[in-house]
Amino acid sequence: MATGSGTTEQTAPVRRDRTHWLYIAVIVAVILGIVVGFVFPDFAVGLKWLGTAFVGLIRMLIAPVIFCTIVLGIGAIRKAASVGRIGGLALAYFLVMSTVALTIGLIVGNLLHPGEGLQISEALRGQGADLASTAEEGGGTTEFLIGLIPTTLLSALTEGSVLQALLVALLVGFAIQSMGPAGEPLLRGVGYLQKLVFRILAMVMWAAPIGAFGAIAAVVGETGLDALKSLGMLMLAFYITCAVFVFGILGLILWTVAKVNVFALLKYLAREFLLILATSSSETALPRLIAKMEHAGVSQPVAGIVVPTGYSFNLDGTAIYLTMASLFIAEALGDPLSISEQIGLLVFMIIASKGAAGVTGAGLATLAGGLSAHRPELLDGVGLIVGIDRFMSEARALTNFAGNAIATVLVATWTHELDREQLSAALSGRSPFDEARMIDDHADVRAPDDERDAVARPQ
Repeated sequence: MATGSGTTEQTAPVRRDRTHWLYIAVIVAVILGIVVGFVFPDFAVGLKWLGTAFVGLIRMLIAPVIFCTIVLGIGAIRKAASVGRIGGLALAYFLVMSTVALTIGLIVGNLLHPGEGLQISEALRGQGADLASTAEEGGGTTEFLIGLIPTTLLSALTEGSVLQALLVALLVGFAIQSMGPAGEPLLRGVGYLQKLVFRILAMVMWAAPIGAFGAIAAVVGETGLDALKSLGMLMLAFYITCAVFVFGILGLILWTVAKVNVFALLKYLAREFLLILATSSSETALPRLIAKMEHAGVSQPVAGIVVPTGYSFNLDGTAIYLTMASLFIAEALGDPLSISEQIGLLVFMIIASKGAAGVTGAGLATLAGGLSAHRPELLDGVGLIVGIDRFMSEARALTNFAGNAIATVLVATWTHELDREQLSAALSGRSPFDEARMIDDHADVRAPDDERDAVARPQ
């Protein structure tokens, strides 16, 4: 654009999102894996190592993903809580609803048993048995507690113990928090480390088609049609569970508290849902959600605090996915989780699910982390999920987005920061959202400066 001095302003080229090619590649790989599994079953079983190798790459990144996201999550809690009742109320709500979502995932998984009957053989378990034997070297409760303590502060990130990494992350996070403003440079440093880890994770995810091909081919080669039925049942159950959670539980809460029809609210956000469906990421709609919430009568402070914080802490769809996928893997490998193990997994996921708020693949890393911490012998079962993970990512992203939109209206209602007349006009269509103004005023809407580093990219 020409300026008064005759110079021309250079704008940075827009980077194209190429992740849709990865999505297509995974679909093609899954189809090829199914064909190979049916046509050449013996050969297909021998391809299991491709899925095992991919799971190994994911496992390599579990500890740093957990460490970075938990440390930044604790920093985000302090910052969000510092803005007063809005941040504190939002965080309390997010914690409760994440726990509810995780619990629902466990309940549905226990009712349907989608992986039951597959009985994957030992030949397809790869390194899981080795991990299990290592985990069982320790004895009872005393040995378990002592095993939580790493040899050094950094060894927790290099020796592969997820629980040790979690302990160190909590200690580091609260230590930085206690330092006040002096800890900000350290928090920013962890933020840069997280970006590096997620960049590596994004690179690893380009190997997902190969891993998915090998895993699906091996499973179909051994179990035939049973594998496809089980995977299809898992996807269908997950979609239905997400829909019931949004329209049933969240919709009921929204109507009870704010007297707002959930269908009207989601219809108002229809364009954003289409955007998320096309990209499999709710991050793409973050600026628009803030702008539309303000247009619908939510005050600017509430929209500016709740939406970015929710993108890190209110991942309802991801929470449901983590628990249902864990139960599916345990059932498919013929080694179901006991009730006590499910409760332990639930507690772990309440904390570690905040680590799923990252680039594509962070959900898989968190799932692998939960299994590694509780049942290491099930870790190789993550390869079963790789083939359908991309098919489930849209439902996760849509559920996460809907949950954040509803949370914003609820918090605005509780804090009396909601203009009822403006909300009614926006939802009824009497006051349509101005797209042109959105481009001008919200082209670079981001989280507030004190929260920006804490907001990761949910899948």
